[in-house]
Amino acid sequence: MNVQQVLTIVWAASALFLIILVLLHSPKGDGIGGIGGQAQLFTSAKSAETSLNRITWALSSVFIGLTIVLSAGWLK
Repeated sequence: MNVQQVLTIVWAASALFLIILVLLHSPKGDGIGGIGGQAQLFTSAKSAETSLNRITWALSSVFIGLTIVLSAGWLK
């Protein structure tokens, strides 16, 4: 397995997780708290939404960065 194949797998996984995270966002600002009452994983709905936003931004940065690197052909 070479570097390009590993980065392609990471790129695909980040795309999948990014789709899931975007679907977890609520249009009303409820976020994870709206799924089944209050999320027990976080201390408050605002904390859950803040964490979800940070993870989404980080994953989108990874996805966009890998898209540029893989499409430019810099690894060949």
